[in-house]
Amino acid sequence: MLNRRQGSRARTRTSSHNRIPEEKPVHTKYHRTASVLGGVLITTLVGAAGASGQQRSENQVRAVVDVFHAALAAGDSAAALSHLADDVTILESGGIEDKEHYRSGHLAGDMRFARAVARERGEIEVSLVGDVAWAHSTSVTQGRMGDREINSQGAELVVLARENGIWKIKAIHWSSRQRR
Repeated sequence: MLNRRQGSRARTRTSSHNRIPEEKPVHTKYHRTASVLGGVLITTLVGAAGASGQQRSENQVRAVVDVFHAALAAGDSAAALSHLADDVTILESGGIEDKEHYRSGHLAGDMRFARAVARERGEIEVSLVGDVAWAHSTSVTQGRMGDREINSQGAELVVLARENGIWKIKAIHWSSRQRR
């Protein structure tokens, strides 16, 4: 007859081939992007919960700009492109690109840069007229990109339009210069 202690041990013994190995979490690019974007979305929704209609729209515009930049920093081109209107115009470094040219060219470089170099952005100021908004901000970017030292001051202007209740980026203008 088993005493209580032996019975307890007998029930807890398992053979090694019956054990289920602990699974380690898998961190993929998708999971990182989802975490970043989810955090931005939750913060925006909580902030917008008690806001007026005007304030809610301004918060939504800020969220689109934030999520677009988070997608660039996460290297998630699909998420970044999803916030751009089909007829978006992107102005940077003296050039003008449409969505297709940006997707096939400059986007990859922007994602590499956003991942490699720290950027501190100031507050996003938003102006609204009906279903059109423009958001502007300044930033300081410092770090290394390859063998190049980066220490720049930037400005960004993003124009958005609300179509069927969804804000989409219609135009982006980026400019930067070496910090003085």
